[in-house]
Amino acid sequence: MELAIDAGPTDVPLLEVTIGVNLATTVAAYGANDALVARHQGIRWTYQEFGERVDRLSAGLMAVGLDIGDRVGLWSPNYAEWTLLQYATAAIGVVLVNINPSYRTHELAYVLEQSGCRMLFAAPSFRTSDYMEMVDQVEGRIPMLERAVFFWEDDWDEIVAGTGGVSDAERAARREELSPDDPINIQYTSGTTGFPKGATLTHRNILNNGYHVARLQGFTSTDRLCIPVPFYHCFGMVMGNLGCTTHGATMVIPGDAFDATHVLETVEAERCTALYGVPTMFIAELEVLDRAGAGAYDLTSLRTGVMAGSPCPVEVMKACVDRMHMSEVTICYGMTETSPVSTQTLPDDSLHHRTATVGRAHPHVEIRIADPTDGTTLARGETGEFCTRGYSVMRGYWNGDARTGPNKSGPNQSGTNKSGPNNSGGAIDPDGWMHTGDLAVMAADGYVNIVGRIKDMVIRGGENVYPREIEEFLYTHPAVADVQVIGVPDERYGEELMAWIKLQAGAAATEDEIREFCRGKIARYKIPRYVRFVDEFPMTVTGKVQKFVMREQSIRELGVQAPETAAG
Repeated sequence: MELAIDAGPTDVPLLEVTIGVNLATTVAAYGANDALVARHQGIRWTYQEFGERVDRLSAGLMAVGLDIGDRVGLWSPNYAEWTLLQYATAAIGVVLVNINPSYRTHELAYVLEQSGCRMLFAAPSFRTSDYMEMVDQVEGRIPMLERAVFFWEDDWDEIVAGTGGVSDAERAARREELSPDDPINIQYTSGTTGFPKGATLTHRNILNNGYHVARLQGFTSTDRLCIPVPFYHCFGMVMGNLGCTTHGATMVIPGDAFDATHVLETVEAERCTALYGVPTMFIAELEVLDRAGAGAYDLTSLRTGVMAGSPCPVEVMKACVDRMHMSEVTICYGMTETSPVSTQTLPDDSLHHRTATVGRAHPHVEIRIADPTDGTTLARGETGEFCTRGYSVMRGYWNGDARTGPNKSGPNQSGTNKSGPNNSGGAIDPDGWMHTGDLAVMAADGYVNIVGRIKDMVIRGGENVYPREIEEFLYTHPAVADVQVIGVPDERYGEELMAWIKLQAGAAATEDEIREFCRGKIARYKIPRYVRFVDEFPMTVTGKVQKFVMREQSIRELGVQAPETAAG
């Protein structure tokens, strides 16, 4: 019996430098290359220009008194200014605290206070949110917050100009004090219950993850990456920005927030070679292509990219290869707490591996599939919890403990022993394994398939049902554009299945037709009892579907309630 444990290649070494040192190396090597294009702002900077702007801003931040380890909040959608702050704070050892642009005052106050931010940088507004007014409402309640600075206001212009009297020698001396293992970034995970937790990440964590994600796509200094995913999330700032700057490639920002048409226009105008997105973004882009007709957008410059953030429907992946010219597109899997990527497919993988798996272990990363109840490593082919360890695992949660209870069975170097169940509510066990909460299967060849979340698994009449399996099947229906399957309470079976379906433009279907499509093709207990047709799914700003919201809405609309059990 071969165990479901694997390790990624180590032939290409990790980058053992800080983000600031790495950027300086790239500027020296590729100074004339485009570093950043912000199409919605009319900005185009070479690496030489970008490096000089980062240097000036880092001097300005030092001039206002920010020291190594101080926390600075950043609350903004995707602007060029976001990237300047990302690299300027890293250059002087200031910890950047990413703040979700969709947060309201209660969440904003929590993040600022929990992280102990001394300063906040923000856009003046975004969509219907007046950030200046919202900051004014909470500023007095945050004891450590000394100052809020808004883009394009006088105080921002002063700081970004770097005229505060800090010399190049002082900046260089500060850089010499920094270590790759220093915390440099706090990213708050979007929990479904309670307040978010701040995953604390180091230079070493995120610099290397961005580097290897791009390297496995074959990035060089000639690549141009369209980044419609938000910078506040790992997908944007790590896989996107750091992936580019570690290779001398170009960061291309199509807009302050996702718009499928703007993305396609940007790819064409900037001759982008790579495109990132979550599945819902690619689905929206394919819908625009459908409406626009053949030849409306020239996407022939595209070669590669990443689809990640949530499970990728096989049919969507195939459409990206066939219709968007992304012949070398890759799938990535991970989570914020792991910087984020733990597995990735490769451009030369078979179409099956690139459409039906999330790849193999990332470089310098170990992965295994564990029994969720006792932590033992399962055999390949069995379903269990995906666990990972290596350089990419976070330092911990800010002002919290990510670790589990004591290891009852001793150290685990090979993965063949028990590593202790994740039974104390912590994320990292005593042997350093990060427990993701995702259900996965590792095939004999080491490729991994994510089959769902432990908490999303539906137990119907004693049968374990994985929504992802049913979603993949329903995607093969010609009228289905997107689908999400959830469990809802049922008096008889404990839980029943419900499918939320978004139809293709101009298509029609009925509940009975969907169920009839399933009959004889999947087991009877897997056929959704309830079918709901919708225009959109409730989603986070990063494009992740919020199944807990779907479940709450469905319970209310169906008038069902969870049956009483012995557990309460």
